[in-house]
Parts: sequence; structure tokens; C-alpha cells
Amino acid sequence: MNRPATTTEPVIITANWADHQLQLAAVRTAVFVDEQGVPEEIEMDAEDARCHHLLALIEQQPVGTARLLANGRIGRLAVIKPCRNRGVGRQLLHASMALAKSLGMNNLHLHAQVQTLDFYRAAGFVAEGEVFVEAGIRHQNMTLSFG
Repeated sequence: MNRPATTTEPVIITANWADHQLQLAAVRTAVFVDEQGVPEEIEMDAEDARCHHLLALIEQQPVGTARLLANGRIGRLAVIKPCRNRGVGRQLLHASMALAKSLGMNNLHLHAQVQTLDFYRAAGFVAEGEVFVEAGIRHQNMTLSFG
């Protein structure tokens, strides 16, 4: 998943696990398993088949993912290293928020890695509760209410 950075803008598509599993899993494995050391057996889970996925593509290559669960939880937002700090994550987050609104969800929540709290705050999310460890990484719950 170490592709060169380009100047091409990402295209965000809605995806489902059955049709896009290889692309979604490739990004998540590169970021969460290979980079961050999350065990592969907990990275891919039963929720994948039941939730909405978003896939960021640059030149038809997968560079980012996010998923939205039926309970309003955004998760597995990941961007491969060569494409970071180019707005791909922000586009995925905003696409997730727009998808949630279109599905009639009024409240969103997520478990943010502590180093990404400002990223989510910039989109309007508010940190709640104590920092906790999930998959060996420090996280904090964050919420966002529409309207």
C-alpha cells in the first residue's frame, strides 16, 4: 500500500463489504495492522458485513476508508501514509457525516485515537469521558449531534 503521492483529488465512493472487501481491507491492514500493530483478527470484524463503508480512491487505487454502523458510530477511518495531510481523511469524515444525515441519524459517535482529537474537533465532534485503551492504542469517545 505504499503508493506515491499524486496531485489527483480523491474520489469518495460508497462501498459494501461483499464487493469491496479487498480494497477496504488493504487500506485498513496497511494502516492499523502494519503501521499501528493492531492484531488482524480484531481489525476485521462481523460489523463489516453489516455497515456502510466509504472508500477513497486516487487514480482508481484505494487510499482511505471509513465505516458507519447502524448505531451512528463512525469507525475504521484510515488513510495510507503517502496520502495523509492532503484532505483525504477530512473528506472521508465529511462524507460519513453526510451519509449519516441522509440515513436520518441525528447523533454520531466515534472512538478517536488521542493524537487525532483535534482532527475530529475541527469537524464539530466533542470529547467525552476518560481516555481508554482499545487495541493497545489510547482513545477517547467523541460525539456530534446534528440540529
